[in-house]
Amino acid sequence: MTALKEFARLETIGSWRPEPEAAPREVTVSFGEATLVLSDQSNRPVTHWSLPALNRLNPGETPALYAPDEDASETLEIDDETMIGALEKVRRAVAARQPRPGRLRQGAIWGGLGLAAFLAVFWLPGALMQQTLGVVPPGKRSEFGATLLGMVQSHTGPTCRDPLGSEALNRLRDRTLGRDGGQIVVVPDKLAGPIYLPGGIVVLPGSLLDETEDPVVVAGHVIAAAASRDEADPLDALLREAGFGTVLRLLTTGDIPTEKLQDRAERLVATPAPVPGDEVLLDRFAKAGVPIGPWARATGEGPDAAVLVAAEAGAARGPVLSDGDWVSLQGICRG
Repeated sequence: MTALKEFARLETIGSWRPEPEAAPREVTVSFGEATLVLSDQSNRPVTHWSLPALNRLNPGETPALYAPDEDASETLEIDDETMIGALEKVRRAVAARQPRPGRLRQGAIWGGLGLAAFLAVFWLPGALMQQTLGVVPPGKRSEFGATLLGMVQSHTGPTCRDPLGSEALNRLRDRTLGRDGGQIVVVPDKLAGPIYLPGGIVVLPGSLLDETEDPVVVAGHVIAAAASRDEADPLDALLREAGFGTVLRLLTTGDIPTEKLQDRAERLVATPAPVPGDEVLLDRFAKAGVPIGPWARATGEGPDAAVLVAAEAGAARGPVLSDGDWVSLQGICRG
């Protein structure tokens, strides 16, 4: 988001309640890629809020009270005027992007001209789609991913954030995807299976942690979900579902209508990430140094037995998680 550039280093102290009846906790509030990052006193992130979904509960009052969604399942209180001003500027920027009835005619005119221009250059819908995917910057992808995550949480409940479990989750991310490989979050309920969001966000259902006693199986779910990106760009799936008009709008304005993102979030909740082909899976597991067999046997997916035997030879590169981290990860939604 353009409005974030001038606030990249802005931080303040806030009072966070993870749920309405919880005692307030002091957190450091800072800006991330399309998110508001709340960190504890050890500088460990405890939650990420989607900036496009940020909701002000007491307009015009100080200290300002914010929530990550309209349900106000958790709240953040800030009395730093500079940070409040920055957040309000971001909120105004988001609001300005929403369609306004008074601009309908102008939008129709520009939309028609844009459609004619693009059809003159791109004769095939596939070529237009590839052009669109090629010009969306990483920051914009992260913004869409954070927004989708916020919408997914309206169905599943907020991401699980037990401190020890979150630390274990970060170590699992480093082990399976690398330090710069994205982000892993766990949601408590109503997610059909792991999903992969634009911007590199892997979302795991908490039930996966209860269904196995082997952390290698969970690591396999993370790797397989991330590997789905190699065969199908998650933004491509979103745009194909949303239709040609959304592709054109993204190219001309840099935005996707909120209702299209909401439709995609509902579908993601009900539909796990697609399972990649054997070649992609074997390559991803080998690069991570994680044996593919436990995940393949637990899910019934992946290569056949003969290929698995060959792939397992020398695949493991140390334990995926320590026993202590695995216990902490299993309890991430119980904290």
